[in-house]
Amino acid sequence: MRVLGIDPGLTRCGLGVVEGQVGRPLRLVDVNVLRTSADRPVAERLVTIEKGIDAWLDEFAPDAVAVERVFARSDSSTIMGTAQASGIAMVAAARRGIPLALHTPSEVKAAVSGS
Repeated sequence: MRVLGIDPGLTRCGLGVVEGQVGRPLRLVDVNVLRTSADRPVAERLVTIEKGIDAWLDEFAPDAVAVERVFARSDSSTIMGTAQASGIAMVAAARRGIPLALHTPSEVKAAVSGS
């Protein structure tokens, strides 16, 4: 199974692809960070993120997509951009009919590291 993991963010959106089978270690296929400049309009930045995610979905053809769940922080401007980038990731997967799951950072760490 191949999974595209997305750590959403408006300035930096992390992407990583892993492959694995039950009972075997995961193998890292590729990793990247999509970057957008804070001096650009938000809509333009979201289009950049969408194009980047679409390109990775095309290139790596994942069986599933896992997106880091957005959680509340004290800085509302940061959480808004993160939520917008998260929505872009969810729409990109849904448009292709790829199963999607939302996970907290601690859930991802436990799944990958086993602890």
